Amino acid sequence: MATVLVVDDEFGIAELFEAILEDEGHRVLTASNGRHGLEVLAKERPDVVFLDYMMPVMDGANMLRRMTADQKLQHIPVVMMSSIPEAAVAERCSGYVKFMRKPFYVSQVTDVVDELVGRSAPPDA
Repeated sequence: MATVLVVDDEFGIAELFEAILEDEGHRVLTASNGRHGLEVLAKERPDVVFLDYMMPVMDGANMLRRMTADQKLQHIPVVMMSSIPEAAVAERCSGYVKFMRKPFYVSQVTDVVDELVGRSAPPDA
C-alpha cells in the first residue's frame, strides 16, 4: 500500500485522513504546516502528499515551490486542498497534480490515492 503525507493545520482533517487511509491499509504521516511537512520529507518519501493551501508558518504554495525545486521531491504527486476555488489557488501556485475543494467526500480521498499511487515514480536510490 501507499505512504501518504497529509499537511494541514486543521487537526480534524489530518485525523480524518488517518482514519480513512489507514483503514484502507495505507501508512499516513502528518504535518501541521509546510515547514513541518518539509521536515517530514527530509526523512520520509511518501507516495502522495495532500497539501492544504492556507496554513500558518509556511503555506502550501511555498511548500510546493520548495518541493518542485528539489530533485529528490519533485516526483512526488501533490494534491492541493482548499476551501477557496481552484482558480484562486492556481493564480499563486502550480505543480500540483490534483485539486480537492474542501469540504470533500471521504470517497474522494481514497479514489485520489488509488489513482495516484500507480503514477508516482520511485525515489532515486
